[in-house]
Amino acid sequence: MSFRVVVKTNTGGEEFEIAKECVKSVVFSSDIPQDSDARTKDVGSSITIKGKILTAVEDNLFDSTRGMAEWSVVPAEKADCYRTLEIEHIAAGVVVRKYTFPNAFVVDYIEDFGDKEGTGLFTLLVKQKKDKIANIKIEGGYPAGV
Repeated sequence: MSFRVVVKTNTGGEEFEIAKECVKSVVFSSDIPQDSDARTKDVGSSITIKGKILTAVEDNLFDSTRGMAEWSVVPAEKADCYRTLEIEHIAAGVVVRKYTFPNAFVVDYIEDFGDKEGTGLFTLLVKQKKDKIANIKIEGGYPAGV
């Protein structure tokens, strides 16, 4: 089982992919107000990604997780704060789920480092822009690499 996480800019900037070894869990959530007694138009959707920040090694000095930290500090005034997030959950050569948030923005980003290990931990909480919620795609059930 692995996760493929790609973040693309909608303004022509540089995209980044988080290394499969780094991503440990992905949680998709469809959110409506808890006090709602019926289906509401006030629907939101979020994804939480958790994983490890691995220490760069001599043959690969690229840190694939740094792009998340950089995205998290893009101000709301810049169009680049909204990006396309694609996540594939792959198991036994099959894409179980593929989530695409075409107007995703960072709600919360945490990096946690200790002094005993060579790795850190990250948590990224991303939401889809509420007025673009209908543009979310949820796919799956096809061979990986297609």
